[in-house]
Amino acid sequence: MTPATGTLLSKIDSPADLRKLDIEDLPKLCNEIRQFILEVISRNPGHLGASLGVVELTTAIHYAFDTPADKLIWDVGHQAYTHKILTGRKDVFSTNRTYKGISGFPRITESEYDAFGTGHSSTSISAALGMAVAAELLGKKDQQNIAVIGDGSMTAGMAMEALNNAGVSKANLLVILNDNGIAIDKNVGGISKYLTDITTSKTYNRMRDKIWWLMGGKTRYGANSRAVVKQISNAVKVSLLKESNLFEAFGFRYFGPVDGHDVVKLVHLMRDLQNIPGPKLLHVVTVKGKGYEKAEKDQTLFHAPGVFNMETGELKETHCKNQPPKYQVVFGKTIIELAELNDKIVGVTPAMPTGCSLNLMMAKMPSRTFDVGIAEQHAVTFSAGMAASGLVPFCNIYSSFMQRAYDQVIHDVALQNLHVVFCLDRGGLVGEDGATHHGVYDLAYLRAIPNITICSPLNEEELRNMMFTAQQDGMGPFAIRYPRGRGVMPKWKTPFAALQVGKGQMIRNGKDIAFITLGPIGNVALEACHQLAAKNIDAALYDIRFLKPLDEELLHKIFTKFDKIITLEDGSTIGGLGSAVTEFANDNGYHNASIFRLGIPDRFIEQGTLEELHQECGIDLDGIIKAAEKAFK
Repeated sequence: MTPATGTLLSKIDSPADLRKLDIEDLPKLCNEIRQFILEVISRNPGHLGASLGVVELTTAIHYAFDTPADKLIWDVGHQAYTHKILTGRKDVFSTNRTYKGISGFPRITESEYDAFGTGHSSTSISAALGMAVAAELLGKKDQQNIAVIGDGSMTAGMAMEALNNAGVSKANLLVILNDNGIAIDKNVGGISKYLTDITTSKTYNRMRDKIWWLMGGKTRYGANSRAVVKQISNAVKVSLLKESNLFEAFGFRYFGPVDGHDVVKLVHLMRDLQNIPGPKLLHVVTVKGKGYEKAEKDQTLFHAPGVFNMETGELKETHCKNQPPKYQVVFGKTIIELAELNDKIVGVTPAMPTGCSLNLMMAKMPSRTFDVGIAEQHAVTFSAGMAASGLVPFCNIYSSFMQRAYDQVIHDVALQNLHVVFCLDRGGLVGEDGATHHGVYDLAYLRAIPNITICSPLNEEELRNMMFTAQQDGMGPFAIRYPRGRGVMPKWKTPFAALQVGKGQMIRNGKDIAFITLGPIGNVALEACHQLAAKNIDAALYDIRFLKPLDEELLHKIFTKFDKIITLEDGSTIGGLGSAVTEFANDNGYHNASIFRLGIPDRFIEQGTLEELHQECGIDLDGIIKAAEKAFK
């Protein structure tokens, strides 16, 4: 899909083309971009709301700055759709997030305009500061360095660390705070409240606007008028809001808040800011989903809505009778049941209550459910503190995001053997979000940690039982890993039953070859066993259930009976189940066994549907069957 012929957008293939337009044409262009994004994303799902909210901001940046010579970094890169459209990718924008298409996030290898790859939050200020320092050392004194941070990212500790470092530097750095008050769910915490106080103080904003009008560029105060306004604004802010400016305290020169949807004024302001040395912060207020009424009204739903009818806003997700639930829904409903049985249970999530379905508990038990904002490190140690005090926190973090809290898992939880239950949502390949979001390293990075129990359910019933087991007295650190998407059991709400920690199970007996699997991918292996039987290959299937501790008794039985063994996991083949089984065989002298490891190969896997990515990695049904046939020869 390409923009309609004759539109302003149809004539733009680069920011250089954009800068040929008269500034008065920019509002019309922004309307065309917003319509184009809606048309494409309604058919090819992606992150809609955030990108609709920054159309004017993005256009102004590329109009006012000399990108790519000036470096532009997008925090939480899913807000960069307008950026991609204006930087030579509008004709392939319909391939966004598709297999072999363009990424849904900025990538250095995709375009010279993507100065830094961003998928996880709160990295932009650090990267932009690094580029600003490098530019100074390399003699590129005119290079502008811009970090756009928003969608809740300012709540993360890394952003605060970067502000702290940048504020005492003389770096030529502009941080643009895209303040829309929401990540996926509403922003929480003191910083969010502080920004809200600034943007909603009618007295302060009325006085600021009046001062700006009285002392604008055409008055007798001349070129220094804005500096005077800034000084007065800060004094006014302190007196009216009864607090100092947070960003000024860090050492930044603060400007704002300003309307993030007035593209012409943004251009003028950004041009002015280029002449001001040192670290600067521009506070821009935007509306997530701007210009599309449905997205403005339901910002959480339209963060990434899937396929939808652009005219009505109706989602086109198919609903089938007796359809199995999503694993996160099973988690969300099960933790409520457990919390009703055990008053020590609390729920914790870093800014993903809707995504992980902890919002269900939040609605029913608000005093026992905590959204700590985009702050994975804090979420883990916060949970550790509650566990040290006798509570049983269920800390739900997406697998890929748990990487950000690895030290806290080791130092604050495992080293002290505290009873924190980690529920790792989105374990394994996740599909269209691509390499930054695949949760394929958790099994490997957790397995090396002492004291921790690691398990993954075959189905929804096992997820419930693992959660039931994990909350019992006497447990230490406990990690339950499950995938994105639907399970396999329409009737999943079965009575709780405690599992024996470290014990696997035989799913299917056989005599020729053995599969050892971990997690829901075992269901695919079971179907492979049935099809292999038709090819006269009698395959056994063992669900190991617990990666740590391993069921060594079961493994001894398998290695005693079989000399051809295939491990299968939706995770890295390095360090996960395959490595664990290979180490067991080596340590116990099973040198005659041939072990074939199926999983995610040693490379980053890009975006695509789960079916496409599983096929690429050889862990789809056909790939598993072919591997078994090859091993049996």
